Amino acid sequence: MLNRLSVAIAATCLFGTAAIAQTASPAPTDAQIAHIAYTAGALDVDVAKNALTKAKTKAVRDFAQQMIRDHEAVNKQALQLVAKIKVTPADNPTSQALTSQITQEKVRLAALDGAAFDKEYMNHEVAFHKTVNDALTSTLIPSAQNPELKSFLQTGLALFKGHQLHAEQIAATLK
Repeated sequence: MLNRLSVAIAATCLFGTAAIAQTASPAPTDAQIAHIAYTAGALDVDVAKNALTKAKTKAVRDFAQQMIRDHEAVNKQALQLVAKIKVTPADNPTSQALTSQITQEKVRLAALDGAAFDKEYMNHEVAFHKTVNDALTSTLIPSAQNPELKSFLQTGLALFKGHQLHAEQIAATLK
C-alpha cells in the first residue's frame, strides 16, 4: 500500500493530470518525450535486474526477465527512431523526478527479502506501469508532434498495458 501511495504521489509530481499539464505548463517537446520514455524503460530494466537477484518466486523472476527483455528491446528501437527522425532526447524535470523516485524505490526494495520482496516488487511494477501508461495516454502521446514518434508511443502503450495486466495477475497470487 505504501508503495502504491508513493508511486501515486510521484505520478502526480511527474505527470500531473491532463488538465493541469495542458493549462499550467507547456506540453513536453518531442525531445523531452523521447527522454522521458527512454528513461522510464531504462529505470524499469534496472529495477528488474535487481529483482532477478532477490526474487524467490519463479513467476516474479520470469516477470523481471520479461521486463529486461521487453524494455531493452523497446529502448533499442527508440534509439533507432530518434536517430531516424533527428530528435535528440532532452533531459527534463520529469525524467529527473522519475529517476529520483525510482532510486528511492530501489533502496526500499533492497531492504526486503523473500516473499515480502516479491510482493512489493510486483506492487511496484503494477503502480509503475499504471503511472507510465497514464502518462502516455494523457500527456506524452497527445503531445507528440512527430507522427512516427506518436505511433511508436502508441505501440509501446499496448505492450506496457500488457505488462501492467501481467503484473496485476502475479501480484494477486502473492501473499
